[in-house]
Amino acid sequence: MGKSQKKRSMRRHNPMRVPDSHLSKGLAAASSSSNKTEAVLPIIKKMESADPVERKWACVAVSNLIYNDPSTRRLLQGKNVVGTLIGRLTDPEEEVVVEAAGALRNLCIDGGYEICAEMYNKNILAPLATFIPKISSILAQYIDSPKTAPENAQKVVYEFAENVITILWCLSETSNKALNAVNNLSLVPFMMAFLSSRERLPVATATSAAQCLYVLTDDNPPIADEVRANFSYVSSLLETAKARGVQDVKGKNPATEERAVALGILACGILRNLAPFPPPSSIASIDLDKEILLPLLVPVISSVSLQEATEAVQGLVQIQSQEPEVNHWDSKQQSRSDHKSETELGLERVEAKLRAVLLALEILTGVCATLPDPDLEPSADEEVENEVFEDGAADDSAMDETPDEPMTIDDAPEPSSHTQDAPSILPMLLEPLLALIQPTELSFSAPSPHAPTTSALSAIHIAAFECLSNTFLALAAAPGSAASEVQAGQRVWSAVWTALAGAGSPVEAASGSARAAVWDVAVGVLWGVGTVWTGKIVPEEVRVQALIALCDARTDDAVRVKCIGALSALAQHPHPASLDANRVVTSYLLGLLVPGRTGTETMLQAAESLIDIFADERAPAEANFRAGNVLAALAGAVEDVRRAVKGIDRKKEGGKELKRHGEEVRDNLIAFVRYRRALKV
Repeated sequence: MGKSQKKRSMRRHNPMRVPDSHLSKGLAAASSSSNKTEAVLPIIKKMESADPVERKWACVAVSNLIYNDPSTRRLLQGKNVVGTLIGRLTDPEEEVVVEAAGALRNLCIDGGYEICAEMYNKNILAPLATFIPKISSILAQYIDSPKTAPENAQKVVYEFAENVITILWCLSETSNKALNAVNNLSLVPFMMAFLSSRERLPVATATSAAQCLYVLTDDNPPIADEVRANFSYVSSLLETAKARGVQDVKGKNPATEERAVALGILACGILRNLAPFPPPSSIASIDLDKEILLPLLVPVISSVSLQEATEAVQGLVQIQSQEPEVNHWDSKQQSRSDHKSETELGLERVEAKLRAVLLALEILTGVCATLPDPDLEPSADEEVENEVFEDGAADDSAMDETPDEPMTIDDAPEPSSHTQDAPSILPMLLEPLLALIQPTELSFSAPSPHAPTTSALSAIHIAAFECLSNTFLALAAAPGSAASEVQAGQRVWSAVWTALAGAGSPVEAASGSARAAVWDVAVGVLWGVGTVWTGKIVPEEVRVQALIALCDARTDDAVRVKCIGALSALAQHPHPASLDANRVVTSYLLGLLVPGRTGTETMLQAAESLIDIFADERAPAEANFRAGNVLAALAGAVEDVRRAVKGIDRKKEGGKELKRHGEEVRDNLIAFVRYRRALKV
């Protein structure tokens, strides 16, 4: 089984609430789809007003204008609202600066990567860098000696700091260039100051700092190493995770409790980003996954019914449609939330719960990715080989020049301690994950009555599938660990197909859409289940055809490899009634060996799968092997496979591993053909 479906690390949390790729590009399209076109120009002009009250009002108005309104946001973007707001960050009036930061923060959250990239390109980091020491100084005064702190200390620490931190978080997601620039700001002490003082600060501010640090420690060695090396930082994060974030806020409003839960989840995520911890750190002796992460995160993903959340949103949207429309932008309100109705707050609470589930799933994706990678560091022998074997001449040894040897199929990797733990983790994860992959009426709704809910639901389905995919990949690496639980495997198989029925046709799903992403990830689960319970899953014609259609519809080798793996598992069902499915799959896989039809990875997986399907000449499928003249087809494909392997560039990303895998497949194919010929049957 190949490595293509493994997630090496968790997906980074996407700061973008609602993707708006469905919207047409350009100012004309934005103007035609926005009902606030006439309000935009006066607001932009008032940002340059000599009156600080008007400048402040304009910044607040931008936040209100873009609320769940991507068309108006794009219209403002076309009028250089980003550049104008960045200019206001150096305004002489402090309240204008605070509101400008708030508007930029909202643009980051609602606008996503494109608008964050614009902010970075327009040098937003220059003014942000000047705020960090100022906020740090006021925070220290506010915590250590509240009575001597400046009059505006609370607003700076509560609101302004949260806005600045959130902008930094979003910028860190934008590009490697932006991430490196943020790294240079030396943010770790700044962020940890908020987390260490979390009990004396609003949970929203501490949560923003945790979110930023979660992103900055994810596959980012400069920041991760700095946090890991500081014992007090690690201890503070461990305390936050163990506290689960809710006991100190019981009885407070629901929004506060939801943020507190998110804080605990984020602390878990940061710790996992930092793991493993070297001795003599006290946390090095803790089984982080079993003792900290799973006890916190499994209850989170089990706490929400997606169907109930959908029904709640539908009810709130219905109420909202009967309420008088609130003029969100034509006011001089002091707070971003003052204008929100109870219905809007209710919708935000549902979204917050869904986002907490999504965040927990992202971290669990890393927990479930327990299969170790091979050591890709070149040994001394490999370095010599690279020098004398660059042209791959040794690949070209003819089949008949090598003495006959017993056929060897890839040995399964020895299960590590992590893979041995996989079965014990499965029961607590399986039920909530199977529930979270099932779509609801709002999961793929277009247009959606509440776009943030639809965005969160579809992302939850994808993340839950990723967890399942990694879990079954781990099980597949531990032979026999769950093979006896055939009914469990069949139940998972059926649940996945039920979920896919709600995602629609794999061929009709638009490229890049949530529906397409669900199919692309779910097929990895099917591959994993089929590998764990090889020969136990009954092939159904409609599902075989769906997998073939998905494989044909995709150009990504990684997805096609997973499709082939799932088809291979179905083709190995031993019942005579399954011979038709075996014949269909065999014919399809042989077609993938034709040069130029597929990528190298797809060709290699097809060859490997055909070897697996017909590894046992005593199986019922042997009748298809002989009737279809499969041996001759495989022998004829040897030269094409050899050339494909020879053409793999070791210097490209992933090339060394692919070359190694290709050489194994090539050698196995040669051995298989030789072995079959020796049988003379």
